Amino acid sequence: MRGKTLIAAVLTAAAALTLTACGPDDGGDKPVASVSGATAKPIVTLDDPIEKPDLTLTDSDGKPYDLLAKTKGHPTLIYFGYTNCPDVCPLTMANIAVAVKQLPKAEQDDLRVLFITSDPERDTPQALKKWLGGINKNFTGLTGKFADIQRGARDVSIGIDKPVVKKNGDVISTHGAQVLMASPKDDRIHWMGMQDATADNYTSALPKLIKGQNP
Repeated sequence: MRGKTLIAAVLTAAAALTLTACGPDDGGDKPVASVSGATAKPIVTLDDPIEKPDLTLTDSDGKPYDLLAKTKGHPTLIYFGYTNCPDVCPLTMANIAVAVKQLPKAEQDDLRVLFITSDPERDTPQALKKWLGGINKNFTGLTGKFADIQRGARDVSIGIDKPVVKKNGDVISTHGAQVLMASPKDDRIHWMGMQDATADNYTSALPKLIKGQNP
């Protein structure tokens, strides 16, 4: 069932995932979901796998992108963020890009890496294509109506808030900073890359994820 909260097994203390405000005034830690373990690892395995978000958005070429259809049978990484983020978003995508380059060409072609904007008003298809082109041109940027994107994020227990313009003109987009990682075997999200996951963590995890194995 889409949108269900991830419930941690009650054997150990739960580590809360939080929203991250990307901008000069980082703040507000709201709990989004929980996973088993007293201390969250950089790559965590969910107690209950969840379905990928059922979304049809617009890709960076301006074409409709049916997320479920386009990623079916492929290992998939999904991240909600925005191109004007000064810190977390570019670092996360760069870490993934470093790891992807270590994969054989066939595995790179099989992998789907999706960057879904939390700031669709500014992140046009053209803006997404330019930004992702500087990271990995094979990554797919997706935009659309904010309400649709927020609903899709909530369906996978990732919180995003509508961007807020501060008095000084800065735009703050608050969003979950986790990377959703889906297995090609059943098209369900089994793992999450946490905010502190490094390029080395993804380099180690991706070859296993591509085979549908626990990283």
